Amino acid sequence: MNAIRPEKVEATETETVDNNLAAVTEVEAGIRDFVRNDIAYLRRPASTTDAPPLDSSAEATVTNVNSLIQRVAGTSLAEIENLISELESLRDLLHAEGQRVQREISGYAQLSQAAMKSTRMIADNVAQWKRAADGLRNS
Repeated sequence: MNAIRPEKVEATETETVDNNLAAVTEVEAGIRDFVRNDIAYLRRPASTTDAPPLDSSAEATVTNVNSLIQRVAGTSLAEIENLISELESLRDLLHAEGQRVQREISGYAQLSQAAMKSTRMIADNVAQWKRAADGLRNS
């Protein structure tokens, strides 16, 4: 893992917050303009036609709002995709480490069983030698 200095983290977080705030402000301004242009025909006196034609400024505003939303959403989606890929790599790492730990535990269990068998053999042999020695002393 990489160690990051706290000053850099705070500066990066501040820049990210500033960029996000600027993007949100820009989107809100675009939405306000769009709504103003969209409901402007309601304030005008009714004309003889039922469907008012869209003027070029309204279409430009819609295009600008769509562009802003795509830019903001694109950045968020890219960050989410990066987080997902990092989490997937961490999951793979944890899975591999879990398998390694299981192998280590299995190895220790086998070693423990071998040590127990060896200890029993030694204890049995020592008991036999002791009986043989006691038998020689008593005879």
